[in-house]
Amino acid sequence: METSARLIGLLDLTTLGSTDAERDIEALAARAVSPVPGRPDLHCAALCVWPNFAAAARRVLAGSPVRLACVAGAFPFAQAPLAVKTAEIRAAVGAGATEIDIAISRGLFLSGQHDELREEIAAMKTACGPAHLKVILETCELPGDDAIREACQLALEGGADFLKTSTGKGKYGATLAHTRLLLEAAADWTARHRTPVGVKAAGGIRTVNEARAYLALAAEFFPEVTAANFRIGASGLLGELATVLTGRS
Repeated sequence: METSARLIGLLDLTTLGSTDAERDIEALAARAVSPVPGRPDLHCAALCVWPNFAAAARRVLAGSPVRLACVAGAFPFAQAPLAVKTAEIRAAVGAGATEIDIAISRGLFLSGQHDELREEIAAMKTACGPAHLKVILETCELPGDDAIREACQLALEGGADFLKTSTGKGKYGATLAHTRLLLEAAADWTARHRTPVGVKAAGGIRTVNEARAYLALAAEFFPEVTAANFRIGASGLLGELATVLTGRS
């Protein structure tokens, strides 16, 4: 399969705007299901929306292989009581979400309250029920590689199914160096525990060549890179990828 087609299959198409309405969600969901005219074999990996739009997204995605992701857990800053975070997660899953994206409390992490953070992540994992949990580390706010490695470990011990670099709301998004750290942690965890863990690079990936570099990086760690183990959060690339595939200039 051509690289552009592979990249489309790894995209989490996302809308998390302050003015989102159901019509926007429905249009983007339809695009996630059929992103390239004349290529019914292609679809995005997931559609990611606010929890209040889960039901609208589910109606459009029904019968397709596109997964429905919702940000929850007081995204993007994680500043809410745990009971509020878990209630939001349960509501999203109840409305049809099959993936939940939560951000860690950077306050807990940076203040050294690591046991509390691990327990909070575990509680949110429990609230997910059958849905997969993607844990966002917001690597741009962590002070160096060792801190990122430690945050990865806490997320994995809490039950993360995916490690994710960024919310898209921070100072900057993914970098290849930070993504490599997450891939190393996921590969090590998978090898030691026989429990597969994926990685999502999100934010700041603006060109097709950049996306190809992330795909090549993931291929160093996974024998086969698929949406089950690697995602790219770069919705803005879909148009360019579709143009490449349809041959339009």
